[in-house]
Amino acid sequence: METKPLPEPDVADPAHGGVDKRQVLRWEIGAFFVINLFAGALHFAFELSNFTPWVAAFGSVNESTFEHLKLYFWPALVFALVQHAYTRGGANNFWWGKGLAILVTPLALMVAFYFYLGIAIPLIGKGILAFDIGSGALGVLAGNIVSYRILTSEPKPKAYNTAGWVIIGVLGVMVSTSAWIYPDFFLYENFWGYEYTGQFGILDDYTPFLVFTGR
Repeated sequence: METKPLPEPDVADPAHGGVDKRQVLRWEIGAFFVINLFAGALHFAFELSNFTPWVAAFGSVNESTFEHLKLYFWPALVFALVQHAYTRGGANNFWWGKGLAILVTPLALMVAFYFYLGIAIPLIGKGILAFDIGSGALGVLAGNIVSYRILTSEPKPKAYNTAGWVIIGVLGVMVSTSAWIYPDFFLYENFWGYEYTGQFGILDDYTPFLVFTGR
């Protein structure tokens, strides 16, 4: 009697390029919530630090689009470092996947953000906070999906992981210096009240923007 081969398990031998898909999925789900949570916290880090200059490398210094992208980069990187410590034996192409995820997140966020604003502003003259937050969540979700697909795919040459680190390094320099080094470009311009203000980088007066420290 002919017998059918048993299906391959989700957990394969890491030495032969196998992956633990369930474990990777759990970490990616965790990453979604952790990254969004800490991105929200970093939004207020500069104010809560009493505008300490070095905190500007991690927290947003104005309401520009690019300053908000910074908020997602650092939690994603820190979470990836922790995830790598626990899952590197059961995942492939780790830093290639994380590099692309950290790149895809801001790209997807911007697409979602400006798409909804293109509808909301003509209709009601402003954006909606819940949709702002949702744009960030969609960006993180897109990054998580990319990460999961790559971490559970067939092993690639080591050069791919090197490329992932290059992506992370370039983005890290961009976001950590954006408070001081920025082009005259709308993504870097303060977008207060859903209007561009002509301001860039660290502002001269934060009185209109204070949330926790009073006015």
